[in-house]
Amino acid sequence: MEIFGVILSLVGLMYFAYKGVNVLVLAPLMALFACLFQAGTPYMGVYTQVFMPALGGYLLKYFPIFLLGSIFGKFMSDSGAAEVIGQFIAGKLGSERGVLAVVLACGLLTYGGVSLFVVAFCMYPIANSLFQNGNIPKRLIPASIALGSFTFTMTSLPGTPAIQNAIPMPYFGTTAFAAPGLGMIGALVMFFSGMGWLNSRTKKAHAKGEGFGGEFVSNKVIETVTSVTFFKALCPLIIVVVLNYLFSKIFLPRFDHTYLSELKYGAVSPSQVLGLWSLIISLTLSILILFLIYRKQYNNALKTLNEGTYGSLLPIFNTASEVGYGATIASLSSFVLIKDSVLGITPEYPLVSEAISINVLAGITGSASGGLSIALEALSESYLSLAAAANISPELLHRVASMACGGFDTLPHNGAVITLLTICGLTHKKSYFDIGMVAVVFPFLATCVVILIGTLTGSF
Repeated sequence: MEIFGVILSLVGLMYFAYKGVNVLVLAPLMALFACLFQAGTPYMGVYTQVFMPALGGYLLKYFPIFLLGSIFGKFMSDSGAAEVIGQFIAGKLGSERGVLAVVLACGLLTYGGVSLFVVAFCMYPIANSLFQNGNIPKRLIPASIALGSFTFTMTSLPGTPAIQNAIPMPYFGTTAFAAPGLGMIGALVMFFSGMGWLNSRTKKAHAKGEGFGGEFVSNKVIETVTSVTFFKALCPLIIVVVLNYLFSKIFLPRFDHTYLSELKYGAVSPSQVLGLWSLIISLTLSILILFLIYRKQYNNALKTLNEGTYGSLLPIFNTASEVGYGATIASLSSFVLIKDSVLGITPEYPLVSEAISINVLAGITGSASGGLSIALEALSESYLSLAAAANISPELLHRVASMACGGFDTLPHNGAVITLLTICGLTHKKSYFDIGMVAVVFPFLATCVVILIGTLTGSF
């Protein structure tokens, strides 16, 4: 009965989020609903001592990224730089290839180490311009951004700096380049299947007379009077990537960070905060440079700053509320039963067991990194032992683990999904079906392909 409550809560969260109920209200209600099935649970204690601290902890850690990412994206949009980039790419690929342009641009940025949240803020105005030029339905923008940001660059491409590729390393003694050949195969499956789906959806929409805003307008041409060149427009994006690399790999590691071990600074290791610091510094400097480069382009820079600030609030609170929900579910006694059950699936086939357990836990928690961490913390040693007996390399375990967490995590209640839809001004009802196909179904298919090939050939 306790497990039934968790499942019912999860279904309710996904259903009502799909129907458009605000997650700020929905997440705590569904979390407390799950508690109704747990005998002796102190409801208010769970809400104020579990849900809210998890929500608050996420806000404390990531608010600067959301704030600066939103401001950066707004300055890019109001300067005309985003539209110039969109028009240039459309001119090179053709306006009808707006989907491909958005996917490739998002993939380049996320593989370069830019946070997927920052990419969403930066790419939305560019995608909006591209889709408008190409008369592609706006409802496909979130899926295009998701394909480029939430899939192959997050879990498959060798060397990706995403946290989902970093978590397995200490458990399996591997590097970010584990099983590079299999990772490339998985990435290609995700990319081509996702692109095939989105192109097919675009063609079907056009066949029905649907364009960017609903009604199709043939040969639509949008002209923008601006003195911004493509290189000048691209500079801020390049600066973000370059500065983030320099601060995270060269500058910040050179300083003495021993003070971080003190309790008043959180008693953390430098590796836990340097990545965040580098991104904050990089975005701050990039915004200042962006303003200086385009200062003559802004009619009202203060208005742009304020609108960018306000635009960060709803996305981060939506995501933080989802984190609170996941923390609440993970704190229930029934979650231990769920975890033990899924972790024990098909132990004789460690790759299959690993993939299923991570996918299920990522789906329940609504977090790729959360599901991955829970599974590996509990059973990484068992997986290593079983893999050694079956002559399966740790590199293959790493790649399957990383890819598996990027499947069911992107269900409707996922914080990144809710943030992306909020940024795009769209709803689950309009856009989630396509997000689900490119970020849930096809990544799961790619994981199955990699497991099959890896089982037959080993790691490469």
